[in-house]
Amino acid sequence: MTKPIILIPHAPGTNRDGDAARAIELAGGEARILHLNQLREHRSAFREAQMMLLPGGFSYGDALGAGRRWALDLELLFYDELREFVESGRRVLGICNGFQVLVKAGLLPAWKESNGRRSVTLTHNESGHFECRWIHLAVNPLCRADYLQVLNDLIFCPIAHGEGNLQVRDEETLKRLESEGLVAFRYVGRQGQGAGGTYPVNPNGSVADIAGLCNAAGNVLGLMPHPENHIVAVQNPLGRQDQLGLTLFRAMIWEG
Repeated sequence: MTKPIILIPHAPGTNRDGDAARAIELAGGEARILHLNQLREHRSAFREAQMMLLPGGFSYGDALGAGRRWALDLELLFYDELREFVESGRRVLGICNGFQVLVKAGLLPAWKESNGRRSVTLTHNESGHFECRWIHLAVNPLCRADYLQVLNDLIFCPIAHGEGNLQVRDEETLKRLESEGLVAFRYVGRQGQGAGGTYPVNPNGSVADIAGLCNAAGNVLGLMPHPENHIVAVQNPLGRQDQLGLTLFRAMIWEG
């Protein structure tokens, strides 16, 4: 069986591309890491890939705000390639900094915004400091990314971010995210109970405990936690048999 090719762009300051590539390989895919400068010279890499993964890190040292500088690269340097990739239905996964990039590039939730104003953003953690801890994730059963529904159990994986607090412009925006099935993941307790905004179950103060979003087509997905850092059981700090983050990569590559 031919392995699907997953393109992993690397921006200055990206540091989780190796972890993401390992997760892709364990899930049965072929990871191709390319620096943005290499992508400018080899744009055919977009056409050759069946999926794209924007990894975590601190791209451009979080200049202009986490993910904003890399988002400008996507908008200005790769707009046509990225639009064709998404419109073709191929999947895009953004993890942590990659999620921040997708939001700030307008690819999540991918609404047409008036006056260039974003109605959804990721900002500084409510705690006021960098958060690094393990959390539980639950898939929203109403999520438009229906391939995620194979993830029946909670995912246990770490977070590591300073700007993971998802906020919305107003209550109507939150209602729209919910009604359109764009909420992909939520932070929950170990037994799956809602976090209710309580720290540290909700580690950053995100509205409605939202940990990840998808677009209306379901093929663009982003989340703040790092499933690529729990892909083998020995990485579990508690020695339990929790669901691995690897299951998310398998679903992204093979389901649907």
